[in-house]
Amino acid sequence: MSQTTATLPLPSPESAIALAGSGEDNLTYLAHHTGAKLILRGQELMVVGTEKAVARVMAVLQSLAPYWQSAKAISRPDLMTAFHALDTGKQEEYQALQKTVLAKTRRGEIVRAKTFRQRQYIKAIQKHDVTFCIGPAGTGKTFLAAVLAVQALLNNECDRLILTRPAVEAGEKLGFLPGDLQQKVDPFLRPLYDALYEFIEPEKIPDLMERGKIEVAPLAYMRGRTLTNAFVIVDEAQNTTPAQLKMVLTRLGFGSKMIVTGDITQTDLPNYQKSGLQVAQTILKDVEGVAFCYLNQADVVRHPLVQRIVEAYERSENTSPPAPKRS
Repeated sequence: MSQTTATLPLPSPESAIALAGSGEDNLTYLAHHTGAKLILRGQELMVVGTEKAVARVMAVLQSLAPYWQSAKAISRPDLMTAFHALDTGKQEEYQALQKTVLAKTRRGEIVRAKTFRQRQYIKAIQKHDVTFCIGPAGTGKTFLAAVLAVQALLNNECDRLILTRPAVEAGEKLGFLPGDLQQKVDPFLRPLYDALYEFIEPEKIPDLMERGKIEVAPLAYMRGRTLTNAFVIVDEAQNTTPAQLKMVLTRLGFGSKMIVTGDITQTDLPNYQKSGLQVAQTILKDVEGVAFCYLNQADVVRHPLVQRIVEAYERSENTSPPAPKRS
């Protein structure tokens, strides 16, 4: 089969690094998924292969041009979404996804949806009062919810931001935790704080919490309350019992939004206890005003190795017999 060659000039050394990825991982990925050979020499990328393979590589690279031309790092989800857009004729939709900016972090980094499913998740939050997002670690479930929540708070679209999660130990006994309530629950709520710190100066958060603008608390402290004009994020919902999740869902008041996130493959509940998140999928799937969004390993936006780890566990769980229930 005849071979053809195409050459892509790159505007700067930085753009070459952004396109190639760490250890030229992006070039390896492109080669693996097209059969073409990619050779980076300075600011010039050569693509060698069959006419079809080269054309496919060049089409994907062109769709990613807004990133590498401005020396913005290209992630694995960017590549996967570019291939998906090419294969399904969604190039225009992908261009719209690239241009949609949700927010900027304190360091000036642009935050946007990186995959079509993440974009659907964002749209669901904007449209519905209650949105469930279920998916593996690293898919941006909590982070994207926090982005929208902080923006709503800073734009005075809500009166307060409430972040909550069940205080369930992840397979280990933490023992006695000293200090007041906040100090006791901080280890469980640290991931939520991490999301806040991306957008709000850390020294400002205690003042916002003191004024009731931001509340970070364990799920048990939601009982008996009515949450009005609030943006509520319920994180790690796979570790709620059905009764706990029902309790927090029924706290929703007028002018409020609630986002419920979790990974049903990583529950830390005892084997005999059903997950509230799993039960909610069945009970609430047809309720008007409630949206369910599902992310998967293709939406993982952390280190590329995280994606491969998720894939490996999914393969194992799909082929292994279910663990016996405890008596």
